[in-house]
Amino acid sequence: MNSIVQNATTTLSLVVRQITLQAQGINSYELVDPAGKALPVFTAGAHLDLHLSNGLIRQYSLSNAPTDRYRYVIGVLKDPNGSGGSAAVHQLTVGDVVEVSVPRNNFKLAAHARKVILLAGGIGVTPMKAMLHELELSAIEYELYYCCKGPEFAAFKDEFEPRASAGNVHLHFDGGDPRNGLNITALLEEAQDSCHVYYCGPGGFMEACRKAAAHWPAGTVHFEHFKAPTPVSTPVSADAVEGFVAQIASTGQQLFVRPEQNLAQVLQDAGLPLETSCQSGLCGTCKVRYLSGDVDHQDYILDDSEKAEYLTACVSKAKGGVLVLDL
Repeated sequence: MNSIVQNATTTLSLVVRQITLQAQGINSYELVDPAGKALPVFTAGAHLDLHLSNGLIRQYSLSNAPTDRYRYVIGVLKDPNGSGGSAAVHQLTVGDVVEVSVPRNNFKLAAHARKVILLAGGIGVTPMKAMLHELELSAIEYELYYCCKGPEFAAFKDEFEPRASAGNVHLHFDGGDPRNGLNITALLEEAQDSCHVYYCGPGGFMEACRKAAAHWPAGTVHFEHFKAPTPVSTPVSADAVEGFVAQIASTGQQLFVRPEQNLAQVLQDAGLPLETSCQSGLCGTCKVRYLSGDVDHQDYILDDSEKAEYLTACVSKAKGGVLVLDL
């Protein structure tokens, strides 16, 4: 995931103990406590905010086993067309001290799945690798399909190859030609009983997975974007053009939010304790419970049940009228 932060969260100071070239353009970074202390626990699918020396903050999924209590491992693809985040990470050296957030998870494994299908495109494999470790520990059947251009672009390949030999991991190389891509439609043609699907990757891959899994039962398909998709234009109501009122339930304070304003920023400017991070509806840092109001949800993490109760203040707004926030 990728974007600039507005309001820093509480951080941990960790040391870069090891940097490993995992694939072409991809390094993994092992982060540890300077004094060798255990780190805050995390679950598979979790990510952390990495605070960079150039002032940017980026979100990266943890790829190691959640049972690893003394290290966090992230995988980072250097994006030559990015805005400087991945390039800054690739300038880190062993021994550098970095500030990171406590891990948080919007991409958790389902508690009662009897089988899990993991679909990864490119660097989207990082959270899937952590899931693989957790599923193996829980003795839950799984299959990982990892798609990239070729073997030289496959991160963590040395760890995947024994599992590929055992039939749990399938490495699919398309040579950079979408016509040779994995047939995701055929793979997900039949929804399996008590099976859950997880997918993460670049935009085109995400869309292909979404379409292929559209007929699966509600609650069995899970995904995480590492970059916000291009927004789709939707009709704007007359009320939305005029803005809306955000009312604070605990005090009755009313704040007017103009159409061009960001709800999170309005709340912060009013002195309310709201943290933000990705500013694109990907990380969940600014998730707020609301008590009433008609919300235009623009995030990429909340499911339908959560949207009935929560919103992400960095991108979501009311469609008009009064939005009562549980603050």
